[in-house]
Amino acid sequence: MKIIPTAIPEVVIIEPKVFGDERGFFMETWNQQAFAKAGLDFNFVQDNHSRSRQGILRGLHYQIQNPQGKLVRVTQGCVYDVAVDLRQSSTTFGQWTGVELSAENHRLFWVPPGFAHGFYVMSASADFQYKCTNLYAPEHERCVRWNDAELNIAWPLVNGEAPQLSAKDAVGALLKDAEVFA
Repeated sequence: MKIIPTAIPEVVIIEPKVFGDERGFFMETWNQQAFAKAGLDFNFVQDNHSRSRQGILRGLHYQIQNPQGKLVRVTQGCVYDVAVDLRQSSTTFGQWTGVELSAENHRLFWVPPGFAHGFYVMSASADFQYKCTNLYAPEHERCVRWNDAELNIAWPLVNGEAPQLSAKDAVGALLKDAEVFA
């Protein structure tokens, strides 16, 4: 596998080795030993799978207690995936990095604990799968507003149209008002 650094050192793009021929392809999406050897040593406790239509934006989510690290990928379609550093003690606090994930590019994206995470669906639909280092705890879930001017995330909105949001995502906090990590 190939580890590609981003502007935020703890967030990385992972390109697995893909073996393919006319019959299809094979790739390992998680191998604890190989990932640990590459410096990505995590214990995952939950796998999730979501499907969304084009124009849906989910996020920017995080858990203020029991924070989750997420290893994310797309198995059908294409999304723009974003991680925002919410660790006040970090030199990259309030900065974001993003990557296009698709069934075609096979990329994975590591979003460490202490980051808000969100994605926007660019294709007609997308299947989004992710492994988490901590269980979902709805009482600790928080959301930062997707279009916070302070973050200035360059979402690749289809036809420039505003995304479709859940009710809770529509009222996410601005970074300046959000609960963040020490």
